[in-house]
Amino acid sequence: MTGLLILLAYVALFTIAYFIVDRIQDRSRSGVNFNSLKTVTFGDESAITPNRAASVISVLVIFLIWGAFTDSRLVPIHVPGPFRGDTSFSYTATAPDGTTADARVHVRVHDFGEDVPAPDVSPNSSFAQDDAEVVTVWRSVLIKASRNDGEDVTVTAVEGQPIVPGETVEVPDGSVTMSRRGSLNFAPDKGFQMEPIWMPSPEAVVARFIEIASEGYQNFTLWDHLGWSLLRVLAGFALGALVGIPLGYAMGLSSWVRGWFDPIVEFMRPVPPLALIPLVIIWFGIWETGKIVLLFLAALWIMTIAARAGVSGVNITKVHAAYSLGASKPQILRHVIVPNSLPEIFTGARVAMGVCWGTVVAAELVAAQKGAGMMIIAASKFQLTDIVIMGIILIGVIGYGIDILMRKAEDILVPWKGRS
Repeated sequence: MTGLLILLAYVALFTIAYFIVDRIQDRSRSGVNFNSLKTVTFGDESAITPNRAASVISVLVIFLIWGAFTDSRLVPIHVPGPFRGDTSFSYTATAPDGTTADARVHVRVHDFGEDVPAPDVSPNSSFAQDDAEVVTVWRSVLIKASRNDGEDVTVTAVEGQPIVPGETVEVPDGSVTMSRRGSLNFAPDKGFQMEPIWMPSPEAVVARFIEIASEGYQNFTLWDHLGWSLLRVLAGFALGALVGIPLGYAMGLSSWVRGWFDPIVEFMRPVPPLALIPLVIIWFGIWETGKIVLLFLAALWIMTIAARAGVSGVNITKVHAAYSLGASKPQILRHVIVPNSLPEIFTGARVAMGVCWGTVVAAELVAAQKGAGMMIIAASKFQLTDIVIMGIILIGVIGYGIDILMRKAEDILVPWKGRS
């Protein structure tokens, strides 16, 4: 239910933001540029550039939804949270002789870590006695009526509604389920907010980041963990590119090489790197060599296909023009094929880097003592969700930063991209 509510909130905020920003930009739009002179823009990819306002609002919406569903103090709006405070419900107890009596259970719901006393209750004149319990939010408490009323007494109704083992009755501020032995299990309302063990608030993640950045984690600093992950990824990616690009060129230029390696490449391309972990352990061991080999295999096939596609996508008229001018094969390779294939190679490099970053977590499962993936896996064993989310965010931010750098390098090194 909470997941559906989050999805609906995201869709609603996306729609509202679109109409508001579109209306503002329509009123403020002025001047004439190349795209404004186009008569057809729908379907023209060159006319579509990222809307920076949409990017900023997208991040803010994600942060707002995250905070709203985790009771964050950093956002002004929150969805209904779990019930806290005192509540009570009545039940009807039936004695063996058929006589009935009503009693009331008083429950105090408190936050994690709080030490609160149970509510005060007064004795009843009937055989059914009032009871009192305490329970933590998002948890439940088992209430045994027989403890006060007698072993031979059974509960037959809750809040006036008949109940049998296995059934649930809604009561004020929660629900009551009867166990197979006739006890009552009270669960306070959980609301729509997420429990911190599943999704901590943004400030909890930031606090954990500050703590680990200053004190470290698992005997290493945060920068050691991130640095080792980055070095492994760069080493695996560099080796994959070093082997994959020449192999892709050879497959694009030679029918024999393409025929020889095409089955291997097409067979290995859909195999996920995670499936190769057992073989990597057997062949290369559990230390750094095995991790780098796994990342190398993750990048190799992507770079090979990107280079092959780059060669195949060269405009044949350019090759014919070079031949007509007397160019040799090495000259055509250097001045025609390589420059025109670089855009495809850069695109493949960005994809390969993303795959390597996604694989580094699995690579560091193999007996790693430091690394972002190791930090995430170690934290997950102790249900330290704030560290897990912090590690995921850091990996995403670093990966996004690397992608931006690669795009900037592409703009500088391949300025002819998109031009015939």
